[in-house]
Amino acid sequence: MTTITRFAPSPTGYIHVGNLRTALFNYLIARKSGGQFILRLDDTDRERSKQEYVDALMQDLEWLGLTWDKVERQSLRLERYAEQAEVLKAAGRFYECFETPTELDLKRKKQLNMGKPPVYDRSSLHLSEEERAKMRAEGRDGYWRFQLNQTRIEWPDGILGDISIDAGSVSDPVLIRADGQVLYTFASSVDDVDMGVTHIVRGADHVTNTATQIQIMEAMGGTPPRFAHHSLLTGPGGEELSKRLGTLSLRDLRARGIAPEALLSLMARLGSSQPVELRMTLDEIAEGFDISQFGAAPTKFDAEDLVPLTRERNQQLPFTAVESRIHALGVPAAMAEKFWHVASKNIDTLEDLKHWAELVLDGAEPVIDAEDAEFVQTALSLLPEAPFTETSWSEWTAVVKAETGRKGKGLFMPLRKALTGQAHGPDMGDLMPLLQKVRAKG
Repeated sequence: MTTITRFAPSPTGYIHVGNLRTALFNYLIARKSGGQFILRLDDTDRERSKQEYVDALMQDLEWLGLTWDKVERQSLRLERYAEQAEVLKAAGRFYECFETPTELDLKRKKQLNMGKPPVYDRSSLHLSEEERAKMRAEGRDGYWRFQLNQTRIEWPDGILGDISIDAGSVSDPVLIRADGQVLYTFASSVDDVDMGVTHIVRGADHVTNTATQIQIMEAMGGTPPRFAHHSLLTGPGGEELSKRLGTLSLRDLRARGIAPEALLSLMARLGSSQPVELRMTLDEIAEGFDISQFGAAPTKFDAEDLVPLTRERNQQLPFTAVESRIHALGVPAAMAEKFWHVASKNIDTLEDLKHWAELVLDGAEPVIDAEDAEFVQTALSLLPEAPFTETSWSEWTAVVKAETGRKGKGLFMPLRKALTGQAHGPDMGDLMPLLQKVRAKG
């Protein structure tokens, strides 16, 4: 049987690292088994779903290389949901309810005050047709719930292990709102059955949804897929991450210069027993992916962990991968490859190349400590004329040493800061031949 997975985001905003974790796990399961990966847009909320977010999430997935085999839109399947709703109504599994949100809230508060779980009491289930007609005549809009069989719902979870939930402890889920909007729990169940989805990985906050959806799928005559629920992400200190997810959208991380390989490598291992290791291709990531290695405990995510991985990735890039970018910075073609060799070891993101290009082309504002001012002035008077060669640094510092008697750090650091404006960077023997201008010399 072909493995079929899906990623079903709601296009109501930009996707973030939490969404990516779900998308990546489902993608890797399909890729590893030669199966299919479906991008399914949960866009039944007509007011909040926007085409701009659809376009953005597709761009984000393409940036990461997470290509899909087909796209489905739930907004185009409304007739199918209506058809299945009629089937479940005829089977006695759908029933119309009329409580207002205020009435439901009062019921929940009363149950909590009595020490009972806030489970819907099924009062609308027992209404006669005359009573329903009276409710409608009073102007109440009916919404629809699915009647759960109050048995235990069990499944072997790919991450959490064996799960068993008492359906009697769960409210009959609302599947169709009073305004006719089909909700995720129902639409997703219909889609997963119709599309033959075999594996679903999603967040641990969906465990109760899974229990109800298993019964919904079975009521439609379908076979539930294999489920796995990954842990939820927290901040680096264990704090709730959901409030910060808006700042962790994929497009924001991309704008920061985070490499796709770094993001994929981290997310494919974060929360598992396997160490995080940079992988340059999705095939390499898929080969080492094992859903059973992930744990149930909340997983700490720190966006700063992406920086060293991005740095490692950038250092592995061949010159051909960045050649056009370097030329666009104005670096002459004759020195472009040498520039990359030197600069690549001293950047975090590719955006950092701009700093080094400006330094070699226009020089840097010199940093000269007061106690070194006279020494630097003497040294600059001994500086040979450009263009510099691969031996210029060693020859110049040897002459300066002989003239001033300085040596070691006291010799090299003031000269580095005078030429580059900073205390750290590439080996000066490699950098100096690239310098087109030295501001400190005037």
